[in-house]
Order: sequence, then C-alpha cells, then structure tokens
Amino acid sequence: MNQLQTDALIFDVDGTLWDTTELCAIAWNRVIKAHSNLPANVTAQQLKGLFGKPMDVIFRTIWPQASKEEQESLAKLCVKEENEMLVTTPGIPYPEVKETLAKLSEELPLFIVSNCQSGYIEVCMSGLGIEAYITDFACFGDHPVSKGQNILEIMHRHGLKNPVYIGDTQSDADACKEAGIRICYASYGFGNVEAPDAVITQIGELPKLIGMTK
Repeated sequence: MNQLQTDALIFDVDGTLWDTTELCAIAWNRVIKAHSNLPANVTAQQLKGLFGKPMDVIFRTIWPQASKEEQESLAKLCVKEENEMLVTTPGIPYPEVKETLAKLSEELPLFIVSNCQSGYIEVCMSGLGIEAYITDFACFGDHPVSKGQNILEIMHRHGLKNPVYIGDTQSDADACKEAGIRICYASYGFGNVEAPDAVITQIGELPKLIGMTK
C-alpha cells in the first residue's frame, strides 16, 4: 500500500462511516403510507444504490411518477422522520470508526462533506460519538451545491492544500475530480470507484495509509 501525503482527511458519511439504509427505508415508507398514495416499497438495497447523490435526485429517482411539488413535500417529511429516528436508533457504524477517527485526529484535521440533508451529519456524529474529532463539515442541505463545491468550501475555510477524500462511490470520485483532490476508495461501502488514488478495505487501515506509526 503506497502511503498518501496529506494535510487533512475529508469523509463521506453513508457507506463510509455508517449504514442507515434499513432505518431510512423504514422511515421513508412510514411517511409514504401516511401522506401519499404512492407505493411504500423503498428498500435498503435500493437506497445503497442511491445514497451519495443529492437528495432531490434520490427522491426523483424513487418516485418518478410524483409531481415535483409532491416529491419536494415528501422529501421534507422523509428527512425529518429519518433524522428523528436516527437520534434514538443510530445507524450501524463500520468497524473501528470511532477508534480510528480518534487516532487520526491526533495528527490531522478531519472533516465531513456529504450530499445529505440538514441535520444529518450532526445526528451521525452524535450517534457515532465522533463530534470531538471532526473540525468542520458541509452538506447539500445547508449549502445546495455540488459535493465538489462543498469540498472546495471546506478547503477554502480552513486553508487546506492537499486533502484526501474518503468515499465509496463514483459520485464521490467525480466530486473529488471537480475539487481537484484525491480520493481514497472505501471498498467496504455501497459502490465502486474507477481508478482511485488509494483503496482501503476497512477504515482502520487509514492511519497506516497516511504514514502514522503509533
């Protein structure tokens, strides 16, 4: 494994830090049953293929038969229900997430950039107990631009010159290309990445990848 020289690590959320697809499917189907006549048949497997894309794209893909107005209305209800559920029932963390981020934060600033809704990153950090290790974050819900632009925003805020993004999908890799940074592919996640700069099979491999010896 070739080591990566970097001044910061930026993490994706779903498929990289934790998996909430089962819980999200339950929350979204509950909303659909209560507030529409659309089929309540969202599955975790379906969401694994969509997470990482902007929220408007996800809802347009799941319910193409609904009007734009209905999609937007349901989206607001779904993400509200999802955030509330995750407060009491957190997603499933990947092995060694908290321990690894604690170790990495001793030498590098850590950030999160996701295409998720407002409040989701905060719920994730709380559920995983990693708030103390994350310097800053940005998401589509707070700043509705591309993930690449949100990466650039984090870089600008903190004067980052050579960060590495940790993500699990080609859309993550495309965002890194837009931002002009490298991607480390989390191969244990939801998707695939063509020609990543580095690959990890579990998050605990990151300290060695960046040259930490302790």
